[in-house]
Amino acid sequence: MESRRKNQQKTSYIVISIQLLAALLLLELVSLVPGASCEELPLDFWVSALRGVGAKDVSTADGCTKKNKDTVLCSAQANTVTNFINPTNSEEQGYRTIGESIANIPDDSTKRYILILSGGTVYREKVLVSKSKPFVTIRSYDPINPAIIVWNDTAATLGKDSKPLGVDGSSTMTVESDYFIAYGVVFRNDAAAAAKKKKAEGEAPALRVLGTKATFYNCTIEGGQGALYDQMGLHYFKSCTIRGTIDFIFGSAKSFYEDCAIVSVNNMEEIMTLPVAPPQLDIHDNPIKVAPGKGGFSFKTCTITGEGQQIFLGRMGTPSIYSYTQIAKEVVPIIYDKGNIFMPSNMTGRRCATFKCYGPGLEKIWHVKLRYAEAIYFLGTDFINGDSWILSIPPTDAETLLSV
Repeated sequence: MESRRKNQQKTSYIVISIQLLAALLLLELVSLVPGASCEELPLDFWVSALRGVGAKDVSTADGCTKKNKDTVLCSAQANTVTNFINPTNSEEQGYRTIGESIANIPDDSTKRYILILSGGTVYREKVLVSKSKPFVTIRSYDPINPAIIVWNDTAATLGKDSKPLGVDGSSTMTVESDYFIAYGVVFRNDAAAAAKKKKAEGEAPALRVLGTKATFYNCTIEGGQGALYDQMGLHYFKSCTIRGTIDFIFGSAKSFYEDCAIVSVNNMEEIMTLPVAPPQLDIHDNPIKVAPGKGGFSFKTCTITGEGQQIFLGRMGTPSIYSYTQIAKEVVPIIYDKGNIFMPSNMTGRRCATFKCYGPGLEKIWHVKLRYAEAIYFLGTDFINGDSWILSIPPTDAETLLSV
């Protein structure tokens, strides 16, 4: 009996030990696997939506039935207006330009206006969605063959007043309004000299965003220096491609980039001629903690690739956190001062923070590795208070979507 009791106790200890080990492994797996940021919609809904059918169903299918959603946003989602924009339209058929359609949206509208662009069509125009036009959606009718919005201003381009436009006035697409949504659209700045400039006048942004609660799904943003001017507000970029030369994602917004492809197209011979920053300009420690309301960029499950050995992605001093991200090349923040761009003078100090990233460029960058307890704030859309305003996202596999 005594022997049997000891064997039973021994067996109990083994079972408890196994259970504890399993619990620890489960906790580790939770930290390894990225969580979903928001609800995915059924394919059949987005098939009909992308084909211009069932727009009125958005209010009940896009997540507005969930608790804690922005009531102003959900009210707009329940009242939608759809405009088709085609350059070949006659005046009787509809709008021919994006600008014309936006101009006819009433100021301070409380409805969601959905502007549908013809697949594969190039809209060569400079587009502004002003602060007085909230709740605007711009999307391609056919995401496999996306519409392209393109212009070619740089910061040096002279405006109507014969003065340089500057970075604020040179973007192909400017979004000042709140609750803006875009998906399946290419935003492009094709200024020929954009990649060769190293001063502020060389900036050629394709997209400038300063309204808050803006979302971009499956979009492409292409430019040279300063391709994406993520200026201010709360923004969500999902499954987007962002392509530029130097300083090509910059600004003071608080943004979450998820499943995005970040691609550098540097001409390294040009880049290596950048002057080295004076020591007094070189910030050795990049702040990691981002206080509520403050700017910062969180990149989750992204890929960072490009030409050359280094990628000059953004600016020194902007809090940048990379998680579960493939870093193929060394990421170097530039230093911007009074319209001039410099290389860091001292390649030491903490330039960014990382959590469970990988790739040959990871160990080349000066970074601090976060623990899970430190990283969790940056791993989901809570970083931008997204649960209250990010709607359910469309699938990004357009070919599969349209073949259903």
